[in-house]
Amino acid sequence: MILGHTHCLNAVSRTVERSQNITTLPTFNHCTHLSRACNIVTVRNTIEIEAKRTVSARVARMLASMDEGSIAANMSGGSTIADTPEWKALQEHVAEIDKTHLRDLMADERRCMSLIKESEGLYVDFSRQRVTAETVKLLVNLAEAAGLREKIDGMFKGERINSTEDRAVLHVATRARRDQTIMVEGKNVVPEVWEVLDKIKSFSDKVRNGEWLGATGKPLTKVVAIGIGGSFLGPLFVHTALKTEPSASKQAAGRQLNFLANVDPIDVSRALKGLDPEETLVVVVSKTFTTAETMLNARTVRQWLKSHLGPDCVSKHMVAVSTNLKLVKEFGINPENAFGFWDWVGGRYSVCSAVGILPLSLQYGFDVMQQFLMGANNMDDHFKNMPFENNLPVLMGLTSLWNISFMGYPALAILPYCQALSKLAPHYQQVSMESNGKGVDMNGKALPFETGEVDFGEPGTNGQHSFYQLVHQGRVVPCDFIGVVRSQQSVYLKGEIVSNHDELMCNFFAQADALAYGKTPEQLRSENVPDYLIPHKAFTGNRPSLSIMVPSCTAYTVGQLLAMYEHRVAVQGFVWGINSFDQWGVELGKVLASKIRTMMNQSRTKSRVILPSDGINYSTARMINKYLEGKTQLLYPEGHDTFPVDLL
Repeated sequence: MILGHTHCLNAVSRTVERSQNITTLPTFNHCTHLSRACNIVTVRNTIEIEAKRTVSARVARMLASMDEGSIAANMSGGSTIADTPEWKALQEHVAEIDKTHLRDLMADERRCMSLIKESEGLYVDFSRQRVTAETVKLLVNLAEAAGLREKIDGMFKGERINSTEDRAVLHVATRARRDQTIMVEGKNVVPEVWEVLDKIKSFSDKVRNGEWLGATGKPLTKVVAIGIGGSFLGPLFVHTALKTEPSASKQAAGRQLNFLANVDPIDVSRALKGLDPEETLVVVVSKTFTTAETMLNARTVRQWLKSHLGPDCVSKHMVAVSTNLKLVKEFGINPENAFGFWDWVGGRYSVCSAVGILPLSLQYGFDVMQQFLMGANNMDDHFKNMPFENNLPVLMGLTSLWNISFMGYPALAILPYCQALSKLAPHYQQVSMESNGKGVDMNGKALPFETGEVDFGEPGTNGQHSFYQLVHQGRVVPCDFIGVVRSQQSVYLKGEIVSNHDELMCNFFAQADALAYGKTPEQLRSENVPDYLIPHKAFTGNRPSLSIMVPSCTAYTVGQLLAMYEHRVAVQGFVWGINSFDQWGVELGKVLASKIRTMMNQSRTKSRVILPSDGINYSTARMINKYLEGKTQLLYPEGHDTFPVDLL
């Protein structure tokens, strides 16, 4: 059951060598490969064999001497990372941090220097976090106790770390270099990845150069990408980031990319508004080709195309990103025009697969998107190989975990001072909250601490005129400030003392310091502020933030940012001991919606009200009936296609 998973033993050996107490093995509780159903004697024998190969003789003897009860206790999920000495050390350390203020911590230049990291062209400043060198040391100790290095290695090796779905987690493979080797169950998957990428390049080149034409012989210069969740938010983030980047914008001249995600018909109307069906190509993104919202939208757009171009237009105007070739063919799309991906790519981590690269290559060309993949791959290498003390995603993940689990800050504001990054916050919101919004550990045990954070954000300076009031004088909300050295679009007006971008960045620098330092009553009195206004104008400060600067907002650096934020989330989950790669919390609402869908159809076709006896509570039944009373009566299934007049 655990043969080959020596990373567990390495982590165990570190724990043993620190504590010399073989009855407490916290690492076992975070290793998904130790099944509670596994034979205890087999585990003990396997441990003995593996230990003799991988750890010191002293540790091997101690591991082999474990009795069956000790092994069973550790496999039962009876403890969590919160039961480790490393966690408790951080809990005790909070009292020391509470005695400090960031205005004093920032006066220590040596401390600031140690917390400013420059790597891969990125500048990341952790000095405004409420941490000291000792905090960082304790956080790294916690990461080691959680087996973080082994878990990172396990992810890159294709181990099935998504235990509830029995899947590997290998979004890193979707941006691997052609010469890399990434194994899944003994097979190098990189050639398969590049087979799809080469197919994307060939197809997107044909569409862009006019070799692939629509049903009436016109070039297809407009693309509508239909997908929801990770099939939408990630690609939209990248598209928004590249719209005004000079080289990408040049490649997109004369082209248009729209996204259709929401099943609300308003979104359909907006996505299709102004488009000529003769010039429109539709990309339907659904791994199983059964996603309810996506497929209803796909059928709607298919009907829009057919009504203008005839029943045989689908093969020329619709392609798919899916693995279900049977349903793709039944839908009317030629299976040869389906672009695959794999079950080891989670939806919210799928931007670098065909999910994102196909529509984005149609807009910007494959060469631009290859730069994006190279940037993400660069950050993957950094994450995999860099020591924790200088590892950007690891430090971001650990400081966020410190803020959430120890400092009690439940939210994070993503604040890019770059309009091109305006869709980073919604994308990260899904990556973070869907990944780490969990209440149990890998073994299904209820956690004694909160995981995840409430993520939100807006570009600066828009956010300053929206929610910064709360951030400065209300709740403490840690912030990520993201700035760019060279703007995509430079403007300088004669007579102005700074350029437009300099004005933006002045705010970037000022806001982080305002949160850290605040403003004291003494400072206000020195400015002759009336006493009655002092409580209203005082700023407590001591509010943590992170500052990131990228040299420019290009396809490459957007790829770096995407991967860095993805890995930050993984670090949190690995240390908390949760599964960051499933999302069972989204299922219940879908099931209930399906039940209501059936009731609504019956109400329409049989002209009757919905009753609590239909298996629904009184409140919901009354609300549905109120909704139906106000609708134009459409009889299903005898009705006919009805579209907004400006579409059909």
